[in-house]
Amino acid sequence: MLQNLAQLWQAVLLGIVEGLTEFLPISSTGHLIIFSDLLKFEGSLGGTFEIFIQLGAVLAVVFYYRNDLWQQVRTVPHNPTVQRFWLNILIGFLPAALIGVLLHDWIKEVLFNPAVVASALLLGGVIILLVERRDHSVGTSSVYSVSPRQALGVGLAQILALIPGASRSASTIIGGLLSGLDRPTATSFSFYLAIPTLGAATVYDLATNLDQVSSNDALNLLVGTVVSFVVSLLVIRWLLRYISNHDFKIFGFYRIVVGLVVIAWFYLIS
Repeated sequence: MLQNLAQLWQAVLLGIVEGLTEFLPISSTGHLIIFSDLLKFEGSLGGTFEIFIQLGAVLAVVFYYRNDLWQQVRTVPHNPTVQRFWLNILIGFLPAALIGVLLHDWIKEVLFNPAVVASALLLGGVIILLVERRDHSVGTSSVYSVSPRQALGVGLAQILALIPGASRSASTIIGGLLSGLDRPTATSFSFYLAIPTLGAATVYDLATNLDQVSSNDALNLLVGTVVSFVVSLLVIRWLLRYISNHDFKIFGFYRIVVGLVVIAWFYLIS
């Protein structure tokens, strides 16, 4: 009983971590792997918990954009702008989806560890700082104006997010910036792209590991998902306000510091 209660509280904490980190360019999966290791969380199902609670983040995006999404559903049969927008989302989704299916088992077996996370956090932090030092050629300031070429650029960048610690949001936002999107547009496109990307990853991973889910695991998954939904919604609202007046350098510095701390903790102290 006490063990189940402890795992439930751990699920709550990991749900908070997921919500705080999913849409910031600092890697939710990387933080979940680190915190799961620190908490000695035994209900992780070999990475399934860390992936499944991303469903809460997906639902947060859907809820945040609910009015726009409903309007798109109503007009998509006869609105070429909406049709083009979702075609671009599909273009952005396919590269990482195809590679993810092909390398799914290898990624979970080989890359889900603190060493990979620390390395990806460090390298990603350096890349963010380098990109923010460049003069950006911005030609697109609306998600409805994104071109197929730009969508493909974001999609190819999202492949890097298959590496734990790289960050899906960081990869897609930086990919968007390098493709000529301004920060709000790159961020919003990244949010929309999260719907099929994280949704498909959640369904695929749960389906391939459904036989391992016990009743206690199911409760942990539900609690973690609900918590991640609430926290993700708050983070989405904050980030869209933040980027209107700030760049992403602070996240680059944060990633470097956390990467160094992870290396020190797991390989020098523990």
